[in-house]
Amino acid sequence: MTANVAVEITPETPVWNDPRQDTDTRVSALIEAMTLEEKIGQLYGVWVGASDDGGEVAPHQHDMEEAVDLDALLPTGLGQLTRPFGTAPVDPALGALSLLRTQARIASANRFGVPAVAHEECLAGFAAWKATAYPVPLSWGATFDPGLIRRMAAAIGHDMRSVGVHQGLAPVLDVVRDARWGRVEETIGEDPYLVGSIATAYVQGLQSAGVGATLKHFVGYAASRAGRNLAPVSAGPRERADILLPPFEMAVREGGARSVMSAYNDVDGIPAAADEELLTGLLRDTWGFDGTVVADYFGIAFLHTLHGVAGDWADAAKAALSAGVDVELPGVKTFGAPLVEAVTTGRVPEALIDRALRRVLADKARLGLLDADWSPVPPALADADLDDPDALRGTVDLDTPQNRDLAREVAEQAVVLLSNDGTLPLARPRRIALVGPNAEAPTAVLGCYSFPLHVGVHHPRVPLGIDLPTLRDAVAREFPDAEITVARGTGVDDGDTSGIEEAVRAAGDADVVLAVLGDRAGLFGRGTSGEGCDAGSMALPGAQQHLLDALLDTGTPVVTVLLAGRPYALGRAVDEAAAIVQSFFPGVEGTPALAGVLSGRTNPSGRLPVSVPRGPDAQPATYLGARLAQASDVSTVDPTPAFGFGHGLSYTSFVWSDLVVEEEETGTDGAFRLAFTVRNTGERQGSEVVQLYLHDPVASVVQPVQRLIGYTRVPLAPGEARRVRVTVPADLASFTGRDGRRVVEPGALELRVAASSAEPRLTATLTLTGPERQVDHTRRLHAVFTQEPHSAE
Repeated sequence: MTANVAVEITPETPVWNDPRQDTDTRVSALIEAMTLEEKIGQLYGVWVGASDDGGEVAPHQHDMEEAVDLDALLPTGLGQLTRPFGTAPVDPALGALSLLRTQARIASANRFGVPAVAHEECLAGFAAWKATAYPVPLSWGATFDPGLIRRMAAAIGHDMRSVGVHQGLAPVLDVVRDARWGRVEETIGEDPYLVGSIATAYVQGLQSAGVGATLKHFVGYAASRAGRNLAPVSAGPRERADILLPPFEMAVREGGARSVMSAYNDVDGIPAAADEELLTGLLRDTWGFDGTVVADYFGIAFLHTLHGVAGDWADAAKAALSAGVDVELPGVKTFGAPLVEAVTTGRVPEALIDRALRRVLADKARLGLLDADWSPVPPALADADLDDPDALRGTVDLDTPQNRDLAREVAEQAVVLLSNDGTLPLARPRRIALVGPNAEAPTAVLGCYSFPLHVGVHHPRVPLGIDLPTLRDAVAREFPDAEITVARGTGVDDGDTSGIEEAVRAAGDADVVLAVLGDRAGLFGRGTSGEGCDAGSMALPGAQQHLLDALLDTGTPVVTVLLAGRPYALGRAVDEAAAIVQSFFPGVEGTPALAGVLSGRTNPSGRLPVSVPRGPDAQPATYLGARLAQASDVSTVDPTPAFGFGHGLSYTSFVWSDLVVEEEETGTDGAFRLAFTVRNTGERQGSEVVQLYLHDPVASVVQPVQRLIGYTRVPLAPGEARRVRVTVPADLASFTGRDGRRVVEPGALELRVAASSAEPRLTATLTLTGPERQVDHTRRLHAVFTQEPHSAE
């Protein structure tokens, strides 16, 4: 088998194989030539090798997976291949060879030579054995750096495309509404603007490498009642329009995302996978999305089994197709024989099949899968001897030094220093007590969608495939002269207190304690964070708070280090710990990144993408609350966070000054222009994260007290200052009014230039004038920041 070669286009070449023709012409010709069975074959996938023993990597997997007879399916064609690398450990080169052979088999089995789209998970890197495990999305949010995340996504996409993968099931654009939800680690944060801007950068990066991004979960999945996985959502139309939808809107409009995944949940009784107003009316007719809508795994079948809005598999298929779902994933349950029969008997119009098929084939045309010169050989095997598999083993590197450098850069920028009494950075401590369940756990840096914890855990005899230094390893390298005593103290969630006495003794003999606490990622109850691992409260799992309190009682300075998938209430440590360092599952280079912050080799610049609660029972609460959501004297529950959204400290200091507003009034179709100076007044280089919040004191509907509308990172050398200028379109003051239209209302506004949601530095009081103005999805979405050198005073 050879790589792509030039193929002469002749009059006999079918129109659909001719790349010189426009996509619509090619697709129309192919649809016209297909039988009903061939059409439907393009609308589902197969999941070879998936277990049906239980819910290993997808909910209700044991109910939905059935034996697949490929020999029977392939003659009519196949739309998708599900997770050829992310189902079992396979050497990357041999996996690429296996995928190559499967694609050749698929193409040769159907009349039109059309291969499948191969999709994979890529939420924290390519979810394949031996591939780099990057920080989880919550860490992306903590960087407040879209450019960095765009570069990371491009690297992930390059690795996926090199072995023949076409589509990535990421990013997650769910906005955190309740941090008890197990999948918080997969989100980017609790603010829609942060989520949208970071996710859009990820989409752009992944697609720059030729891999289509899939936005998920559309929409409302993270807004479930009580933070429970796969649970009903009670969001009203205004919360949906102003909080849940904007990230998707941005990623479609500015990111050009090629795919959207419908969510499992219902919103007020309407399941997303059967919501025509959402998937067709809004997504396609209003926003102009022209890619494919894929169902979350088994989500179409759930219309029958879980939601009860379909009487059988055919009804479920009809409901999804009518709403605008194009592809059933991960396998075939409702779009196979039940759908063929339903169309044949007139229960389902064939026009629905053709509509979905047109989108699927257009996507395949874009990927080159319809071209006459298509070859199944991926770039990584272009020069390989495909007849000698043994020689291929180990020849494809998905964890390169370049990947590691990038993973380390993201991890370092994502570390958030929550508090510090001056203990950090550590000044050559002689004796370190390294205490806690995550001190020596190599996988403590990984999220639930990393390959080792998502798939590898089911193959305990197979090596992890990637080097994962523990925090003990990293601290020992960072402080080579220190005597390090390790005590586990307790497990992540076993509640065992028998080791706390040993930990206390170690702390009493040390100069400083590093209390390494947090989560263990997993799926469906196998962890304390991850899909299906929801929390009843925001208390640290197990006996970890008991351990932390015992360490604080020793009088030795305690630096609390958190490797976690969500924020936790830390009790006394908020006020008594010498320092608190937060890292959200920082990936393969996470422990060196943390050690660098502890030593001062790295100056922390991460900012919180989610608020840290003061108490364990104050959920749901995000900074995006209205006045009635704040603390009051008529409720015994105080939702005020210990550390607010956007918070993060540095080892240097910054002064903000000289705010100038060029115009204090502008029309509802205008813009404000502000300028201010940020100066590094400390003795080392650092980056300040400037955050811009909007406060609307009087509006026709209740508004959050404030909301983020822009941000920028400002790197500064000691003594250096920059003049930061920002243009703020009036469109950013828009919200959904009483009649459901998005409007910009005249009246007073405040723009708060802030270091966090709880720390405004400069405030401008401004006025919008003129008539109320209606805006739509073409409105301006960003404040525009520029920076220029500013001379010393």
